[in-house]
Amino acid sequence: MKATEDQQMGEDQQMREGKIKSVAKTDKLTEDDLTGINHGELYSNSPLKYLTVLSIIGDKVHNEIDEHMGEIKDIMIDLITGKIDYFIIEFGGFLGIGIKYFAIPFDLLQVDPDKKLFIFRQKREALEQAPGFDMDHWPDTNIHFEKVHSYWSFMG
Repeated sequence: MKATEDQQMGEDQQMREGKIKSVAKTDKLTEDDLTGINHGELYSNSPLKYLTVLSIIGDKVHNEIDEHMGEIKDIMIDLITGKIDYFIIEFGGFLGIGIKYFAIPFDLLQVDPDKKLFIFRQKREALEQAPGFDMDHWPDTNIHFEKVHSYWSFMG
């Protein structure tokens, strides 16, 4: 009987220690949540799954043969679906003269995490001939929207 009592006391002790560890773990999470300072492990974003908008804006865009095609100036999000509709790519120009902006559908760009840029899966000529816009007449705010979508639907 003594062995059974000792075993029960040992199990009770383990259960109390488990509860204490559980409470300590919960307290740590609560502390992290309250302070915004995380003490846990860092998880790598590999394979690449998430990017912040600020990390994308300014990224270079190249085509599949590594020609510079411009850079991402902005990202347009469809507020109804909550998804990225298109990227605004700045192309061409020199010292602010002759710059054109293009609405490139989200699915035509692919991230290259090794080069830290986006790949535009079209030839340079396709972009040069695409309907551009100026910063006062964004796609989807005027007739330009239909031209952009029909052009890239045809090219894609």
